[in-house]
Amino acid sequence: MNNTFSADSIKISDTAKARIEQILAENLEKGTKSFVRVSVVSGGCSGLSYKLDFDSEEKPKDQVFEDNGIKIVTDMKSLLYLLGTMLDFSEGLSGKGFFFNNPNAARTCACGESFAV
Repeated sequence: MNNTFSADSIKISDTAKARIEQILAENLEKGTKSFVRVSVVSGGCSGLSYKLDFDSEEKPKDQVFEDNGIKIVTDMKSLLYLLGTMLDFSEGLSGKGFFFNNPNAARTCACGESFAV
């Protein structure tokens, strides 16, 4: 059974929304209706790493919610690490891509791809 959480679960910035909508439109053109899947996995120099995918199938225990018009799916374990996190996107000089601003992270690595709580 899927649950729906409030927008406070994971937030989507306007720049991330624009890039996500672009990717979702490209996937739809290929015949796949997708959504954003976010998870936390073991690994990285700080112990935990973020994982962001575009998926088309929900799993029975997925946690589903929406922010800024974007459907976000995660598993319960990951959600506990991600509550209050902002997913953002940058095309700046320091790198292009999605990144997470996680208020739960006690420390992060220099590259920003892993964290510890």
